[in-house]
Amino acid sequence: MPELSVILAGFADVFTLTNLMYIVLGVAVGQLAGAIPGLSILMALAIAIPLTFTLDTLTAVAFLISVNKGGTVGGAIPAILLNTPGTPESAATALDGHPMARKGYGGKAMKYSLYYSVFGDISSDIVLITVSAPLALVALKMGPIEVTFLMMLAFTVIVGLVGESMIKGLISVALGFLLASVGIDPAMGSARFTFGSVEMLDGLPLTALTIGMLAVSEIFIRLSERGAQSGQDVVGAALTFRDKGSQRLTLRELLANRYVAFRAFLIGTVIGAIPGLGSTTAGFLSYSITKQSAKDPEKLGTGDPRGIAASEAANSSVVGANMIPLLTLGIPGNIAAALLVSAFIIHGVQPGPLLFQQQGQLIYGLFGAMLIANFCNLAVGQFGMRLWARVVSAPASVVYPGALLMCATGMYFATGGTLGIVIMIVASVFGYAMRVFGYSIIAFIVAFVLTPMLERSINQTILLTNGEWSELLNHPIALALFALSIVSILYLGPRRRAKGDRRDPPDRGAAPARDEA
Repeated sequence: MPELSVILAGFADVFTLTNLMYIVLGVAVGQLAGAIPGLSILMALAIAIPLTFTLDTLTAVAFLISVNKGGTVGGAIPAILLNTPGTPESAATALDGHPMARKGYGGKAMKYSLYYSVFGDISSDIVLITVSAPLALVALKMGPIEVTFLMMLAFTVIVGLVGESMIKGLISVALGFLLASVGIDPAMGSARFTFGSVEMLDGLPLTALTIGMLAVSEIFIRLSERGAQSGQDVVGAALTFRDKGSQRLTLRELLANRYVAFRAFLIGTVIGAIPGLGSTTAGFLSYSITKQSAKDPEKLGTGDPRGIAASEAANSSVVGANMIPLLTLGIPGNIAAALLVSAFIIHGVQPGPLLFQQQGQLIYGLFGAMLIANFCNLAVGQFGMRLWARVVSAPASVVYPGALLMCATGMYFATGGTLGIVIMIVASVFGYAMRVFGYSIIAFIVAFVLTPMLERSINQTILLTNGEWSELLNHPIALALFALSIVSILYLGPRRRAKGDRRDPPDRGAAPARDEA
């Protein structure tokens, strides 16, 4: 555990004019990106990461986390007004938010979403601050052997939970392993898969890969979807509101759903702490549980505030909770957390249990920034709600080319040349193909991020055991993690097959499940 002076110094570092300005800017950018259908939190993060290269580490990461938090709030606006979620996280919010807006209470619905989202976010941040340091202390007790089997467990859980099938998840992980092998072999010091290119000795740049596979491929997906539709240039058009008095939200109305919001926070925190699930899963699971436990379930889906509370409190709770495995174990909880890994690495910081020991002041400065970002989220959302409601009608002919230009510009400055842009373009085509054929992008990126740590741990394990696998019997924690990996494969594999068997046949119009980005 860091000393009290380190903790206080970390929190004090946040209160500079520069940091506060970037936190407010990040929240505003995130809400704007979330409010425009066609953009997304991941796209905003991927574009913003190269632009933080010259910033201080705390300022850069605080800005990116603020973008993530703001995007969760902003995504609910088009979900409520247009029945078109700005981000996948807000898909469940549309089930009750849009019917409420159609009745003329769009302003009240957006206030519900804002307040419950901020509640979930603050609550999960408090859990993060409370449990992360003790968990990191436990993680420090684990040696290379335990870390190796922990990585194995993380991969089996991710492969079993995301994507359309376990086989496709395994293929995605294998591709992540393969591309992460480009560069210098850490054991032998020889070049691998560089094809004589000196620039490839450092490996494929994570930033170029993630921007291409997430941001640019998402633009391609959106353009293909729009091409199959009416071809209208505008992304959407907001509904009209009733009189101003009908949009007021009283404290009594807000507290009427406190138990639903608290349960949603618990669900979102647990889901966020498990690598590979994410905000969309939390939102729909919380909504489903709320509907099943309601005395009048038929009201949910007709404009019931309980549906908004269940979805928004849950998906926002994931934002803080997915930092728990990232900061304590170095394992990103979802793709947003994986993108933050690239930001840490750009600034020379390696996430993991040693982070609290070596960079304790930075971590608690980050915690302080997260708490401040929540209140900024509330303030910016309160004053900017009407503005974001108008932004949803932005022309697609402006949104998508502008996003592509920012991706290319950011990549050029981040890599110092055109190689990053080339890799980004190749990765975008690769990512588009993975999305179309149902392969898990999150499994690929998590594998790409964790492979260097796994490879290093395997090499250290071989040295420590001298190649004698019987030595593993002296490490009960490693054996327990290995047993959990086997159990997860035996449980999640049949469960995924059963889920596939229950799907409606194609002639009934069932759409294939898309991987959550």
